[in-house]
Amino acid sequence: MKEMLKGVYEGSTAYFKVYEVISRLKLWKFFAIPMLISFIVFLMILFISFSFSDAIGNYISSFWTWDFGRDTINTLSRIFGGLLITVIGFISFKHITMALSAPFMGPISKIIEDDFNGVVSQTNTSTPSGLLLRGIRISLRNLLRELVLSIPILLFGLIPIIGFFSVILLFLMQAYFAGFGNMDYTLERHFSYQKSIFYVKNNRGLAIGNGIVFMLFLLIPFVGVILVHPFSVTAATIVTVKSMNK
Repeated sequence: MKEMLKGVYEGSTAYFKVYEVISRLKLWKFFAIPMLISFIVFLMILFISFSFSDAIGNYISSFWTWDFGRDTINTLSRIFGGLLITVIGFISFKHITMALSAPFMGPISKIIEDDFNGVVSQTNTSTPSGLLLRGIRISLRNLLRELVLSIPILLFGLIPIIGFFSVILLFLMQAYFAGFGNMDYTLERHFSYQKSIFYVKNNRGLAIGNGIVFMLFLLIPFVGVILVHPFSVTAATIVTVKSMNK
């Protein structure tokens, strides 16, 4: 537990170094396409969420065929439907943008790693298509696990008192998978798919710390979804390289 909390601290405080690194290495221009991808995907998910939230709530309430308590069930169904579509939106945004941005984030991560180590390495053998396929594979894996774990947590969230803890648990789980995806842009140059999963599990504190700030960025209207990937990927690269060098 102590090591994990230390990792959370290191993963989150690495963001303080991000602006200096991006500016010094002149990386803003390389982040232009990932930032555009984030904004477009965000608008698409926002539109879909508003379109289907009421429909999901009505579908859930349709299973209650009795007259008594119908108003209560309808209210709870709308609340749960809204929460469900919001959570799915957050999850989908993370993984879609991470997968599509992989061909651009991988080379940026290498530039940061080379600067951190003070040497130009020869580890960048992946092609853009290879990076994209790796990103899709990691994102699909994490997406399915998040969806499966999120539904029972949301159901517990409807229970008074326990619901408060379920919100925290849901936030930390999403943070972990966000940090996972950000760390993999560095790990893909050094480890296979399975070994990368093993590495992140053994350093889950770093992933959670990185993902916590990632999730907080998304709470900033519009600006957050544009800046979240440049900041989070740079921070993840810093702590991942530091961790591997140990």
